[in-house]
Amino acid sequence: MRFPVDDREVSLLHARAFGGDPVEVRPWAARLDRYALTWVGAFDDGRLVGFVQVCWDGGPHAFVLDTAVDPDWQHRGIGTALVKAAAEEARAAGCEWLHVDFEPHLEHFYVEQCGFRRTPAGLIAL
Repeated sequence: MRFPVDDREVSLLHARAFGGDPVEVRPWAARLDRYALTWVGAFDDGRLVGFVQVCWDGGPHAFVLDTAVDPDWQHRGIGTALVKAAAEEARAAGCEWLHVDFEPHLEHFYVEQCGFRRTPAGLIAL
């Protein structure tokens, strides 16, 4: 489900979804080409309104990152559809596990809507 990535477009979506600087452009295309197993986008009339990527270890483990839906498009099932499509892509690539880290306010989304189970995890700020 990969699509041609426009760095400015993905950066703007993330700025809108997470409250970042809408002028800052990150090198999404190069980063995805190098590290991502796949990425999935949701579009409305050619405009990117949702995004998720899946990174992996080259073996059985894949990781959901950067799930974002434009605030004007949230609560319509787009994020759930993106994560489920990403999970199917990871399964098709031979991955056995799909991991995701999330903040407590996103537990309902990832656990109830996307089907992840709660697991303990660790985190170190670097």
